[in-house]
Amino acid sequence: MIISVSATVDAAPGRVWGELADLASHSEWMKDADSIVFTSDQTRGVGTTMDVKTRVGPLRTIDVVEVTNWVEGQSIEIAHHGLVEGRGSLEVLPDQEASVVTWTEELTFPWWVGGGLTAMVAKPLLTRIWLANLDRLGLRVSVP
Repeated sequence: MIISVSATVDAAPGRVWGELADLASHSEWMKDADSIVFTSDQTRGVGTTMDVKTRVGPLRTIDVVEVTNWVEGQSIEIAHHGLVEGRGSLEVLPDQEASVVTWTEELTFPWWVGGGLTAMVAKPLLTRIWLANLDRLGLRVSVP
């Protein structure tokens, strides 16, 4: 399953990047991320690892995340390990006086939790959650 959502944020890319690069703060604007615990000595850049306590409705899991690519000022790519496997990315690009943030995830659910059927049901729900997360990100960084 692939989900890609984008939002225009009323802030310069550098300001948006500052929030995206602060991985510890993601649980403050990602409704589905209850908490983040770093499992590596570093907290930014390639090789950073963390356990993300994730909650979607009544479902809870620990998402084991590893940063696999980091383009300073532009994008972060991750790998998901655990119940749900896959890859994800957050990218910020300039758009006039604002920024466009794109969040893309390619996720696989195991057969024993419904596999493709679970993905089909989860896709619209996760799309709504991630769009709302981008709205919360925008509120954190928007120029008053």
